[in-house]
Amino acid sequence: MSTDMSAAEARFDLPEPDAFTRPYWDAAAEGRLLIRRCGACGVAHHYPREFCPRCWSEDVTWERASGRATLYTWSVVHRNDLPPFGGRVPYVAAVVDLTEGPRMMTEVVDSGAGELRIGMPLEVAFRVGGGFAVPVFRPA
Repeated sequence: MSTDMSAAEARFDLPEPDAFTRPYWDAAAEGRLLIRRCGACGVAHHYPREFCPRCWSEDVTWERASGRATLYTWSVVHRNDLPPFGGRVPYVAAVVDLTEGPRMMTEVVDSGAGELRIGMPLEVAFRVGGGFAVPVFRPA
């Protein structure tokens, strides 16, 4: 986000990719969700890091995730003053467990809050806007 943007123009839902995260955002633009897997201990993790958060090894690589997850928890957000979230309320902020193991913060779309259940199967979808595709999840 450029520092010369006014508060009215600022977007708080868009990433600021760097050389390390660029493969993640490029894959998302192609409809693919990537995670990182450690070659030393075998554990997958998300959010992308240059080292394994379990064993601290730097032997980590990108891996395509299946896009399947289960709902761990959620909260319905009824008020958010940051653009563009205010125009989306109410929305479902959620934590999901990816099939590959990592837990991920996201949003659940295409489902009313009354339909959500812990453990329900979800699949990745992508919200496209502002030049980026951001992973969200919907009921499978």
